[in-house]
Amino acid sequence: MFRKLTLTAAVALGLATAATQVSAAGEAHVEDFDFSFEGPFGSYDQMQLQRGLQVYTEICASCHGLRQVAFRNLHDEGGPALPEDQMRAYAEFYEVYDAELDDFRTATPADKFPDSAVENAPDLSLMAKARAGFHGPYGTGLNQLFKGMGGAEYIASLMIGYEEPPECAPEDFDGYYNTAFAAGGFPESCIDEKGKHMVPGSWIGMPQPLWGEDVEYADGHSNDLHHEAEDIAAFLMWTAEPKLVARKQAGLTGVIFLTILSVLLYLTNKRLWAPHKAAAKRKD
Repeated sequence: MFRKLTLTAAVALGLATAATQVSAAGEAHVEDFDFSFEGPFGSYDQMQLQRGLQVYTEICASCHGLRQVAFRNLHDEGGPALPEDQMRAYAEFYEVYDAELDDFRTATPADKFPDSAVENAPDLSLMAKARAGFHGPYGTGLNQLFKGMGGAEYIASLMIGYEEPPECAPEDFDGYYNTAFAAGGFPESCIDEKGKHMVPGSWIGMPQPLWGEDVEYADGHSNDLHHEAEDIAAFLMWTAEPKLVARKQAGLTGVIFLTILSVLLYLTNKRLWAPHKAAAKRKD
């Protein structure tokens, strides 16, 4: 049912160290996407999460796991909110290892997604929280203060950041050039005499996973590269922060409560001290 993207352990996210490579220290290009869950009142787009689940299933699941996410969570309100029968049917497409049986069995809603199927391929459960997309000037983090960490923006930018290698790079340089990935290998030929990287990003070990029109969305939504990248990034933001909306609601409730409490304390204080202030004025 699901199209698999077959990779080997050699093309995981990290690059092998070679004599012609140096660690990346340059800047990366991260696009500022407009996600629905941003801001104090933002929330997840249910249909976008379902599309992201489809992208993960058909493209990413063959290599990357979601070991922190249970299949039953796909039924949760505020998430993909799959109908219960669809959630159960989805779980049955997977097999999980059962230590008691010492064998694999069909997954149930209580089981979690399997681990990564490829050695060294990172688990994606918390990837949106583990990666920062925005960095402030000179490392002060001002952009993070106003824009947030930007983990979802980083993932989406990574998906669309694959480009043809620049002319300064040798043809046989290992990896794939990506303008959003700054932690990979970088050829010495693309570093100027001042030690500055001449091009953004670096070389990543993972080949381009999304090309646009990779999946046919059930809701008929556009499936160009940018939309697919946004959808998978939003889905991975949900796997990392499944209670994001509830946390925002709790925070808003707390702010309202503290505001009301402050007003009541002010009025109480004013009422308690009013007679004493009047008496003090009469004495004067």
